[in-house]
Amino acid sequence: MKFVADFHIHSKYSRATSPRMQVSTLAEYAKLKGISLLGTGDITHHLWLEELKDSLKDSGNGLFEYKGVNFILTGEISAIYSKNGRVRKIHNVIFVPSFDVADKINSTLSGYGNLSADGRPIIGIDAKDLVEILFGISKDIFVVPGHIWTPHFSLFGSKSGFDSIEECFEEYAKDIYALETGLSSDPGMNWRWSKLDRFSLISNSDSHSPSKIGREANVFDTEMSYNSIIDALKAKDNKKFLYTVEFFPEEGKYHYDGHRNCKVRLNPVETRKNKGICSVCGKPLTVGVMNRVEELADRPEGFVPQKKIPYKKMIPLAEIISDVMDVADSSKAVDAEYRAIVPRFGTEFEVLIELQEELLLNKLPKKIARAIINVRNGNVNILPGFDGEYGKIEILKEKDNAGDKQLDLF
Repeated sequence: MKFVADFHIHSKYSRATSPRMQVSTLAEYAKLKGISLLGTGDITHHLWLEELKDSLKDSGNGLFEYKGVNFILTGEISAIYSKNGRVRKIHNVIFVPSFDVADKINSTLSGYGNLSADGRPIIGIDAKDLVEILFGISKDIFVVPGHIWTPHFSLFGSKSGFDSIEECFEEYAKDIYALETGLSSDPGMNWRWSKLDRFSLISNSDSHSPSKIGREANVFDTEMSYNSIIDALKAKDNKKFLYTVEFFPEEGKYHYDGHRNCKVRLNPVETRKNKGICSVCGKPLTVGVMNRVEELADRPEGFVPQKKIPYKKMIPLAEIISDVMDVADSSKAVDAEYRAIVPRFGTEFEVLIELQEELLLNKLPKKIARAIINVRNGNVNILPGFDGEYGKIEILKEKDNAGDKQLDLF
């Protein structure tokens, strides 16, 4: 069966996260967006884990269900430690097949850090040792390095990462089968480095609020079970793992280099001209994802490997409506328009990806339809994000016809 999955989110027990990140609300938004499988996030937090046990029904296949939405047990762990003379800060997303295994993980990891302090706990352990511990608990645990290019907290991050997977995970590098590209990179950027060819590249929302789930996602055509999904990822099977849905990476918070406080935003060429130093404060710049990819890449921009999982770029519908209406995407007006559109066509993903252009133009408000088509065609201007600040997107618009002043033109 074909379905959309978003594996990496956070619960209300993570820092800087909406209190609405609870099972009932997550299921509501998953249905709106067209997500059939949602990661639980935060399984290392005891309160969230108890809520999950109380709310979710075991499907008997390594997955769980709540009111028609499937859930897979996942969590993100932040490992902070010193290795090879540098402080390392590595985030890993873990996939877990049962509550029994989750309990064993929490019992073991509680000796390395305070799991109750945050839904995404910080533990003082080498990422290699973490993987060794997890596989010692269960060989069915699946480990995916998270948002691998983010400067401060990732496998290849410019501030605290490594230059190879082997340097980080040592003998366990062979047991890593998938990597999460993160919001500030897309598969095309990762294809430039041949050492990543063997990995499945997954994309997830890393959402801290319900409306943001599915802003990046994965599309499968396989049995809805834990083992089938993990096997498809391990095999990098493009008949079962069909494609990913991507942010425009320029919109991510760390695409370009710069200093947010100094309002300095630079592309890699400009950074090199400035020798990596901020022209305002004189301190080293935060080197972003684009620059870091360029540093490690051994292929030209635009290279496409033979065995690949395709991807499609998308802007969430609420952001498109926001751009058309020129109001915040969190406004009541945007939410009202969103909820008027989506139920008429099934889900948000159907509107953004699958609905034919003719139907868009005939059935949606004209300005929104044109904006969706422009996004599909890549007709957008983006001021890239940098040093923790999201990029700003402007969807290119056709000139309004005379008298076409209202939004609601069904």
